[in-house]
Amino acid sequence: MKIRPLQDRIVVKRLEGDSKTRGGIIIPDTAKEKPLQGKVVAVGPGRVLKDGKQRPVDVKVGDVVLVGKYTGTEVKIEGEEHVIVREEDVMAIMS
Repeated sequence: MKIRPLQDRIVVKRLEGDSKTRGGIIIPDTAKEKPLQGKVVAVGPGRVLKDGKQRPVDVKVGDVVLVGKYTGTEVKIEGEEHVIVREEDVMAIMS
């Protein structure tokens, strides 16, 4: 299934964090926090400004980004968890 977000929305697949601490303690699924990093899967065309022009989105498909823990809307696409966020909810692009 292909997904095409509208305006300045971005579809991000959260990257799984470590399930073990540095000391070797295994963290159960119920105690894990939502990861902050994610890989961009799809990007909308951009926001339409008041003058009618469209400003393109700064991120592109394949970028690894930092998003907030509780931002966006969580959706399941082909059985996998994804989150749809606005461009303003992306805090940084990892390189």
